[in-house]
Amino acid sequence: MSDAPPLLEIVFAGPVIEWRGPAPFFFVALPDDHAEAVRAAARAASYGWGVVPVTATIGATRFTTSLLPRAGGYLLPLKDKVRRAAGLVLGDVAVVVMRVDAT
Repeated sequence: MSDAPPLLEIVFAGPVIEWRGPAPFFFVALPDDHAEAVRAAARAASYGWGVVPVTATIGATRFTTSLLPRAGGYLLPLKDKVRRAAGLVLGDVAVVVMRVDAT
């Protein structure tokens, strides 16, 4: 994480959802009312393909990942390590502090 101020920092909550593929993946959907702010910050932070690198905190766990574009919004992937540390399972509501930093 940079010492520079973030391009965007938001706090949101949402249920843990599952995307089934070859293996199940878990996400929290970014609420629609934050999508435009993320799109604006992504102009300076995205490294392509519409993904947006972020630093997120859930509970006491801070982690880096990339928001994935989906249906006009974004999904925040939840690593198994993060879910386990926060005691989150499918359907639980996760409270997320997320920042987008300039690359």
